[in-house]
Amino acid sequence: MKRKILKNIDWGIFICCIILSIIGMIALFSATYDSEDTSLQRQIIWFIICIPVVFIIIFIDYENIAKISPILYGIILILLIGVLFTEPVNGASSWFDLGFFSIQPAEFAKIFVILFLALALCKIQEKDKNEINKPKKLLIALAIVAVPVLLIVKQPDYGTAAAFLVATIMMIFTAGINKKYIIGTILLIVIAVPLLYFFVLPDHAKDRIEVFLHPETDPRGSGYNLTQSKLAIGAGQLTGMGLLKGNQTQLGFLYPKTTDFIFSVIGEEMGFVGAGAVIILYVVLITKSIYVAKTAKDDLGSYIAIGISGIFLFHMLENIGMTMGLLPITGVPLPFVSYGGSSLFTNFILIALLLNISGRRQKTIFIE
Repeated sequence: MKRKILKNIDWGIFICCIILSIIGMIALFSATYDSEDTSLQRQIIWFIICIPVVFIIIFIDYENIAKISPILYGIILILLIGVLFTEPVNGASSWFDLGFFSIQPAEFAKIFVILFLALALCKIQEKDKNEINKPKKLLIALAIVAVPVLLIVKQPDYGTAAAFLVATIMMIFTAGINKKYIIGTILLIVIAVPLLYFFVLPDHAKDRIEVFLHPETDPRGSGYNLTQSKLAIGAGQLTGMGLLKGNQTQLGFLYPKTTDFIFSVIGEEMGFVGAGAVIILYVVLITKSIYVAKTAKDDLGSYIAIGISGIFLFHMLENIGMTMGLLPITGVPLPFVSYGGSSLFTNFILIALLLNISGRRQKTIFIE
């Protein structure tokens, strides 16, 4: 059985992640060279831990994992509440500092919320696919996401919260939501965005939007990071300035170069070739993830896979977009490339779930 599952898996997904992780570690090596920063060493340790975890998860049927998702969802809500009482780091209460490493509950919430929402959608549609279009049932599904999202916004971490929304939209759309809800949501967003901007968003969030629109107005202040990022990417040209030779990276102008702006390091030192390769790898990864959702053996697998695709799609577009000045800066990491133990571990678990679903796509493999 295990051999058949392994044979049926789309290993291209896993290979893309490994290559992205290696590129990320090369960029981390350059970004932390000749300094006391131990980000690279810790990233390597997390990477080594992740690989066996992936294979363990592959062999546990995703249906069994989904069944315990309500318990995991409850635990993550407790953690998301608890983290609000921790000491803020860079203005956000998002991490539990355990001394030798930190844990970010919002990252792990991606796994459990997607699993629980997928399970809930299947329960709602158990007797009739159209049940999702009943307002009461739809509100129940949306509430599953709304509670953790509100807690994450409270930290505040708007980028991660937005990733949940993209994943939810893709999952609900896949579940067959009526067009009237889609149109209504678009109208609601059009009305809500200006209200949120003027009456809800804190000043630092407004500053990021203003920097996105007019970075030249404060190049040494709020527009500094974006300006340096664009300079770094532009300086890379076709083949890059070379490893350990990027001006913005090596002279410390680019910040934070190991997390939010790791793509800028790649663009500067590896050039258009390196940056383009990263984008192509993400396109392949996301395309294959969507194909897994399309070919899953049941609705549960389809919903989980499309939700994971939404997470990766948002993170790729937002991180790369913000480094080039195409989108506002939100502090969203680049999956598998940016430094971060919680992020890397979470992403590999999501990939393990994709491989799990991929390996069970053909019902015939269960016939002996």
